[in-house]
Amino acid sequence: MRRLLAATLALTLATPAFAALAPGAKAPDFSTRGAMAGKVVPVRLADALKRGPVVLYFFPAAFTGGCNAEARAFAEKVDAFRAAGATVIGMSADNVPDLQRFSSSECAGKFTVASAGPKVVAGYDVALGREVKGRQVTSRTSYVIARDGRIASVYSDMNPAEHVSRSLEAVTRLAGH
Repeated sequence: MRRLLAATLALTLATPAFAALAPGAKAPDFSTRGAMAGKVVPVRLADALKRGPVVLYFFPAAFTGGCNAEARAFAEKVDAFRAAGATVIGMSADNVPDLQRFSSSECAGKFTVASAGPKVVAGYDVALGREVKGRQVTSRTSYVIARDGRIASVYSDMNPAEHVSRSLEAVTRLAGH
């Protein structure tokens, strides 16, 4: 019984705190609007997957300290993600006008950020259950989705520090580098 309890506790501590989609699960497809370098663009997961793996990272709210730092870190490494064949897409429950500004300033125009509606938030199980600026926000969760549409890796932690490096490691493993 103690071994079972210890194993269960170890697994619980090793499992991401917020994300329910486990590696191997089918990533829910979605279509939404977002922004790239300040311009409004359509965003569809299925289209991005045609080009290769997708790093779909959810962040709580544009123009907040951790989200700004995370966006800048992804922007700095976007060439490494592209070299491994991956597309980076940031997602939050922010509105498109806010994401237009965010995509230019914090993302340096290097990758798309998209608006996650309630269906996307529920499908990826990223509702944080609290409000920022008077609206619901998502958890900070990074999914690496393989070209076949299956979750290859998930990392969920409100601290933005390791999201980029863990996502890049997962993409590199997928690419066989």
